[in-house]
Amino acid sequence: MRIKSINPATGEILNRYEEFQWEEISYVLDCSLSAFHKWRRETIQFRADLISRLANKLEDKKEALAVTITLEMGKPITQSRAEIEKCAWLCRYYVENSEQFLNSQTIKTAAKHSYVSFQPIGPVLAVMPWNFPFWQVFRFAIPALLAGNSVVLKHASSVSACSLAIEKLFKECRFPDNIFQSLIISSKKVENVITDRRIQAVTFTGSTPAGRAVGSLAGRSLKKSVLELGGSDPYIILADADISYAADVCASARLLNAGQSCISAKRFIVVEEVYDQFVYAITQKLKNTVIGDPLNSETDLGPLARNNLRLDLQMQVNNSVEKGADLILGGADADMDGFYYLPTVLGNVLPGMPAYHEELFGPVAAVIKVANEEQAVCTANDTNFGLGAAVFSADIQNARRIAEFELEAGCCFVNGAVISDPRMPFGGVKDSGYGRELSVYGLYEFMNIKSVVVK
Repeated sequence: MRIKSINPATGEILNRYEEFQWEEISYVLDCSLSAFHKWRRETIQFRADLISRLANKLEDKKEALAVTITLEMGKPITQSRAEIEKCAWLCRYYVENSEQFLNSQTIKTAAKHSYVSFQPIGPVLAVMPWNFPFWQVFRFAIPALLAGNSVVLKHASSVSACSLAIEKLFKECRFPDNIFQSLIISSKKVENVITDRRIQAVTFTGSTPAGRAVGSLAGRSLKKSVLELGGSDPYIILADADISYAADVCASARLLNAGQSCISAKRFIVVEEVYDQFVYAITQKLKNTVIGDPLNSETDLGPLARNNLRLDLQMQVNNSVEKGADLILGGADADMDGFYYLPTVLGNVLPGMPAYHEELFGPVAAVIKVANEEQAVCTANDTNFGLGAAVFSADIQNARRIAEFELEAGCCFVNGAVISDPRMPFGGVKDSGYGRELSVYGLYEFMNIKSVVVK
């Protein structure tokens, strides 16, 4: 079987890749296990020095890597450049904190000496998505490698060039052979890799149904897993919010990566006294979106990554309108080659509509009117997802209370868009998954947190 890479801006085939057969997969796993046993015995400083070299390489090759991202999955080139820059930042963050995070921690007990030691666990399989083809990989791989693990990457088939480019970066930076390897395989072959005895843990980013399958397989094999799944992030707009500012932030958050992000702003929950004002403001912002060639630095909105994603999105919009949602803006394909979809605003979204309950993976803003703050919080939590959430208000103390204690999500923001940051743990609750990536918490996910007691 050959795996195809397609340019979503034109629909043209970029490349075809031969899928690995089981003999090749098994060889990769053998090599990963062998590399791990050597890598785990290297010093923290040795591993950190290589990761620092990798940060420099990312910056040196930023433009070429950004073009690879844009060609394969369609995000505007300015966002692709920013993705590479963020990967370099992540590398440096872990390098700067490597000793602090990984040195053993003394614990006072009745023993002569007792401490916690942080040890790697072995080869970790990463099953990664196409929407942030470098960032999603680096935010897992760098802490895993710094900890002393080896990495096997099964990337989304549609971004195979990105997968191979990442593997090449590690080779160019002279990481030990086979410490980071890419598997070019379809999803059908992932099950055997997850359950293989040579793989010690698995991390997955993607849809909730696929996450359930991965988590189930890992659980049956008694392997640690981290799942970062879908989201339907609510942004609450309270009556005292700065509406112009909130609309600007919300519009940008909805259009980032053409709305194809688990933490994109998806449901805008607005108290009724400022509802009309907010709808007008966000509609005006979205009307001015520059749609076009994602390789053009002036472009704000590129194509969706695949045509089936566009078809699914159109069906969700149509069904919501049929059930009574107001189509205020867009609601159709853009009249151009490729998989483009117009910025869309749906108003008066109600329970029972796809736009209320489902994740809209595209540039569609679903606006929900509520009577007051209490109803806003209830509506925000009225979802199976729990990845990110935001609240906009001039009353910072009250907004912090809502963010900290009321919203059912792993990442909550006040007067700002939900974003990931290397310094802060990232992950969700409910159907958005479990476990954490980034910060020290992400580092410890794939480590043996070992108690050592000397009598």
